[in-house]
Amino acid sequence: MTSHCNLESKTMKQLLKLTAAVLIAGPLATITAPSFAHDEPMAAAHAEMSQGEIRNIDKDNGKLTIKHGELKNIGMPGMTMVFRVKDPAMLTQVKVGDQIHFVAEKVGGALTVTALQVAK
Repeated sequence: MTSHCNLESKTMKQLLKLTAAVLIAGPLATITAPSFAHDEPMAAAHAEMSQGEIRNIDKDNGKLTIKHGELKNIGMPGMTMVFRVKDPAMLTQVKVGDQIHFVAEKVGGALTVTALQVAK
């Protein structure tokens, strides 16, 4: 009978240690989460601008197709893709073939151009 009680006591102690570890580690995981994990736009002034070329302008849907280099702020390699624009006025600032500097960020789950300049 004594060995059964010792086994229960050891099991209970292990369970308490495991529970304590989970309770301590859980909040720490949220504290140390990387900043890119959220879905909020950062201030465009703080984001590094990327280079690209306008391939298509879709004014009806508020979108630009951009052939771009690496987007370091979101960890994306160079490619050609469609982006939403934060401000529809951006669509009138460019024409197909323009070389641009821009910032793309994840806004509301969609990649969105949040800053745009025509390269000189």
